[in-house]
Amino acid sequence: MPTPLLFWGLFNLFVLAMLALDLGVFHRKAHEVKFKEAIAWSIVWIALALVFNVVVYVWRGSEAALQFLTGYLIEKSLSVDNIFVFLMLFTYFSVPGHLQHRVLFWGILGALVMRAVFIVTGVTLIKKFHWTVYVFGAFLILTGIKMARSKDKEIHPERNPVLQLFRRFVPVTKDFVKDKFFVKQEGRVWATPLFVVLLVVETTDLIFAVDSIPAILAITTDSFIVYTSNVFAILGLRALYFALAGVMKLFHYLHYGLSVVLVFVGVKMLLADVYKVPIAASLSFIASVLAVSIVVSMLRPQGEEREAIVPESKGGVPTVVSESDQA
Repeated sequence: MPTPLLFWGLFNLFVLAMLALDLGVFHRKAHEVKFKEAIAWSIVWIALALVFNVVVYVWRGSEAALQFLTGYLIEKSLSVDNIFVFLMLFTYFSVPGHLQHRVLFWGILGALVMRAVFIVTGVTLIKKFHWTVYVFGAFLILTGIKMARSKDKEIHPERNPVLQLFRRFVPVTKDFVKDKFFVKQEGRVWATPLFVVLLVVETTDLIFAVDSIPAILAITTDSFIVYTSNVFAILGLRALYFALAGVMKLFHYLHYGLSVVLVFVGVKMLLADVYKVPIAASLSFIASVLAVSIVVSMLRPQGEEREAIVPESKGGVPTVVSESDQA
């Protein structure tokens, strides 16, 4: 059923209030987020999502509550891939630890706007042109297969077309200037490397949104449920990044679990007119697959050498080295 505009307004006011509290109070002074602080904030965001889930249950019933929880779990799981990319980007650009939260804050704020546009567009397409369900379903299956087949993740920020276009028109300073995105030098405005990182983070998230939004639309086309589950997952992404960045190598089988989830929701979309998989069954299957992939990752530690991108001390050109070389 359609959600009254009042509830949309109240939810967005809550989001803005939490963001203002985060940046204006708890992170008013730039500092490196430690593991304990990240865990605490992760617990806070997860708790808020679960409380909201209870509100949805009381307000809309068990079906809507299960849809929210399933959508939240899917988006939260897919965000692990975002974390890996953020880690590589921060390493590539040598972003100091105390500035990383600022980049993620504004990056996630931009992501919220882009996701809202994607959700409205996706829901409208499915409702007006039902055949797009099959397009989204096929896309998710292909994405899942591609994810399972990709062994090594490589990023090439210098090939980002948005970044290349930006550098043609806006000069960029050589070094970071405190926590500034722009500075005025020699009578003109210069962008700092920190804004360059933000630009790459935003465009990278746009690519991830192409995968995650259709996955949630396979669960429900209720715009409010899709939007709120997506927002809660994204709001907790910063804390999740600082909590998991140091232990990402422990989850080397997780991408196989994520690929299974994407294929599952893709098949679910293709069969929507023939058989509707119960939400409870979808939630159980997705949670089980993710749990198994995490457990297997921890029981079978990765033995092969992992490659990481690290910047050279001269010229800022990144080099690929193995863990054994770093030891």
